[in-house]
Amino acid sequence: MSFKGLLAFKKSFSLSMKIFEISKTFPKEEKYSLTDQIRRSSKSVSANISEVYRKRLYPKHFVSKLSDYDAENSEMLTWLMFA
Repeated sequence: MSFKGLLAFKKSFSLSMKIFEISKTFPKEEKYSLTDQIRRSSKSVSANISEVYRKRLYPKHFVSKLSDYDAENSEMLTWLMFA
């Protein structure tokens, strides 16, 4: 199995695509601040999942990357709260 088969990756990727579509409706004055931040942090969650899958054979690095993924997820939630 590759990272693409992981439920967490599928859900985060789907959510990122939904966020992208919804963010198209944000006011133009938010294009370079809120919109950009939300899009980047939502994509980062999926990217971190794919990266952590590659590091699963190295437990300490795996846990470190999971922590990064959790932090990105929290950042995305905060930006969505601002939206």
